[in-house]
Amino acid sequence: FNLQLWNNYFHLAVAFITQDSLQLENFSHAKYNKIQNKYGDMRRLIGFAIRDMWYKLGQNKICFIPGMVGPILEMTLIPEVELRKATIPIFFDMMLCEYQRTGEFKKFENEIILKLDHEVEGGRGDEHYMQLFESILTECARQHPGISSLVESFVSLVKGLLERLLDYRAVMSDENKDNRMSCTVNLL
Repeated sequence: FNLQLWNNYFHLAVAFITQDSLQLENFSHAKYNKIQNKYGDMRRLIGFAIRDMWYKLGQNKICFIPGMVGPILEMTLIPEVELRKATIPIFFDMMLCEYQRTGEFKKFENEIILKLDHEVEGGRGDEHYMQLFESILTECARQHPGISSLVESFVSLVKGLLERLLDYRAVMSDENKDNRMSCTVNLL
């Protein structure tokens, strides 16, 4: 097992699908349709490959926690529903992997909270992502009763944080200083 090779693979693949020139939702409707018809959405194809390779790592997954949490989060925040549905479960697998090794998933939790703040501040994330994140991880947790209560607490924490971060991002352009201050206090 060559850790550096796998690390390079994952980082390169995430860098590929998150590059600006592939963010189809930022294009005009005509350009979007033209690219979709000619090439399809390459982000989905590479995202599915990342997911498949993640699950092939077996016991070596622990080597990528917490280092790959940020890049995987960046990938799941791409506003493409099928990509999100396919890749959000990687988070549960990361939690399960760390839990099986240490009895908790604090490294994962700390990293995702830190990276989520940065990504939402950068303009990524939306209400749909928050709902999908909650439903997918809650469903995964139901299949593992030993860890389900911890996962549900984590999901609740992240959902609350994401709600506040999205509110904060929305009011930053608001002229009303009271709204901005209230939102800042809620976030803190």
